[in-house]
Amino acid sequence: MSEAPPYIDADAMARCVPMSAAIEAVEAVLKAGLDPEAEPPRGVVDVPGGQLLLMPSSTRAYTGVKIATVTPENTARALPRVQGLYLLLDGTTHTPLALLDGIALTALRTPAVSGAAIKHLAVPDARRLLVFGTGPQAWGHVEAVRAVRPTLTHVDVVARTPERVAAFVDRCREAGLSAAPATPADVATADVVCCCTTSREPLFDSTLLPPHATVAAVGSHEPDAREVDEKLPARALVVAESHEVALRECGDIVLATATGAFDVKTLRTLGELVRGEVQIPAERPRLFKSAGMAWEDLGVAAAVYEGVGAG
Repeated sequence: MSEAPPYIDADAMARCVPMSAAIEAVEAVLKAGLDPEAEPPRGVVDVPGGQLLLMPSSTRAYTGVKIATVTPENTARALPRVQGLYLLLDGTTHTPLALLDGIALTALRTPAVSGAAIKHLAVPDARRLLVFGTGPQAWGHVEAVRAVRPTLTHVDVVARTPERVAAFVDRCREAGLSAAPATPADVATADVVCCCTTSREPLFDSTLLPPHATVAAVGSHEPDAREVDEKLPARALVVAESHEVALRECGDIVLATATGAFDVKTLRTLGELVRGEVQIPAERPRLFKSAGMAWEDLGVAAAVYEGVGAG
């Protein structure tokens, strides 16, 4: 019997793949020619008490699948709402290579994907970031913005629990940034806004956004949930991971399209963006909407595996 593949935990990921390397891994997959439109859809299976999510992907070098569970009642049990594992396989022999902490992988790849978009969308001298949320994704997005915009100096934090906001502000300050509790209206002074919540309704009035601002919305992957109002897609350059996923899973885009506020023909993709095929408007906001795709997990998981091996 062959040996079980090694397990890579969150600490090993953090040691071997900093956020900048994860962002580069996401871009490298797209530049190598992978077509997100050809990816199989996320498998969602209803199970007692929640859902089972299956996300497979493959390249010539690697194959992999993330298995995650979503269990809403776990919050009351003091357990994670989302749990999971990632199995990385050799791309040719399909021999198991590694088993990764799936939630730690998601916590790294989601902001890395946003970072890849923000790298090309945000103004070069972006200094002020406003984050909605205080969880791992919110912190990951602070790291991602900082990785692609070293000019970042200040973080505003908006969330429902004052104690969590205060702790997040302290964490930003310990990392060398100025930070403060904020309100949704403070998007008016933001260069970058990151929406990292489970909200199903718009978080802020987008008419308050400066014309140069970039928004990354990552909190939902359901067609009837959104973090931004339909007025933002109506006036912004809109970028998503793929056209198919945008119309299937991105409520921020689906709902604006349904009312006629957004013309989906103008939608651009992340691949086009990182390959330099998108002209960035000077006086229009920029919206990146991410639902999360399996190829992103595979790209970052491969970087983690190679990084652990190199270390």
